[in-house]
Amino acid sequence: MSKALGKLGYHCKICGKSFSTNSNLVKHIRVHTGEKPFRCVTCGKSFCQNGNLIKHIRIHTGEKPHRCVICGRSFSTKDSLIRHKYIHTGEKPFHCDTCGQSFSEKNNLTKHIRIHTGEKPYECDVCGESFSEKKNLTKHKCIHTGETPYHCDVCGKTLSTKCSLTKHMRIHTGEKPFHCDVCGKSFCGSSDLTTHTRTHTGEKPYHCVICGKSFSTTSYLIQHKRIHTGEKPFQCDVCDKSFSRIGDFTQHKRTHTGERPYNCDVCGKSFSRISCLSQHKVIHTGEKPFHCDVCGKSFSRDGDLTKHKRTHTGEKPYNCDICGKSFSENNSLTSHKRIHTGERPYQCDVCGKSFSQRSNLTRHASIHVKV
Repeated sequence: MSKALGKLGYHCKICGKSFSTNSNLVKHIRVHTGEKPFRCVTCGKSFCQNGNLIKHIRIHTGEKPHRCVICGRSFSTKDSLIRHKYIHTGEKPFHCDTCGQSFSEKNNLTKHIRIHTGEKPYECDVCGESFSEKKNLTKHKCIHTGETPYHCDVCGKTLSTKCSLTKHMRIHTGEKPFHCDVCGKSFCGSSDLTTHTRTHTGEKPYHCVICGKSFSTTSYLIQHKRIHTGEKPFQCDVCDKSFSRIGDFTQHKRTHTGERPYNCDVCGKSFSRISCLSQHKVIHTGEKPFHCDVCGKSFSRDGDLTKHKRTHTGEKPYNCDICGKSFSENNSLTSHKRIHTGERPYQCDVCGKSFSQRSNLTRHASIHVKV
């Protein structure tokens, strides 16, 4: 046996893996046996390694012994400090062999590689849907259980994951710790910064295998796929209406509850959607940050710019699956579909007459107010 091989003299009889010390072999065997001999006396959680227990205890004690010498920020683990330092150095030592993109953390590279491989190792044991990230599976499971164990002490909102609560709290505190090094814009979540960065790079790494359309985020791709499948997994338990996007579902529920959690800090007006609050704020600022590179016209909302650009390109991406007619805006397609379905969701509260479009109801209402 060579000297190098001789250093791995301890072998696992279950999987054959070799280790340089007996203690490392003992730790490894717990992967197979499930043994977790190190128990937290505070919450009862158990661990297979004493080092993991020590790290866990710091959640209860708040101890953060690892300090950044550049900015003074402290961390509970050495690994967290090492990852943090890359913010200052800009170092991204983990590279994708497929597309060359670099990352500051190895786990982000691992997640990224799944874009290319299509691997989705996390499977829901209720419905069988698979996910590329564990956190997405955790969020998904709440659809089945309805569990929202994390509560906001400020507004009372409940959330399904701790990280969602942390991000939500920044709405109240105004904290935006993640900064774009291109334009300086700040964000309350690291994923929001990643998505924003793609507006500068133009990167759209998520591709629809049906039509080939590309997207900057996996959530946009998932939502897009439902155009092809017709899937509407989010159902209202009040009126039974179904939705393809959880955001639309959340907004719809507020029509029943009347909840308006987003408040303007200038005039105090409240809104049911954060996008409506953002749009409203422009009234106070007069800002129009979105510019058309064809004619120079400016807009206060990114969505309005997108719609405007279609006047130049002639693009009509919204297609009726019944007659094939195409539209430049989604709400135009929605209105059109009512020709086929006969749906008339806008009802006069005076005479009960129903209409397929809100504008028709508005015109009709004037009949009742005429003198």
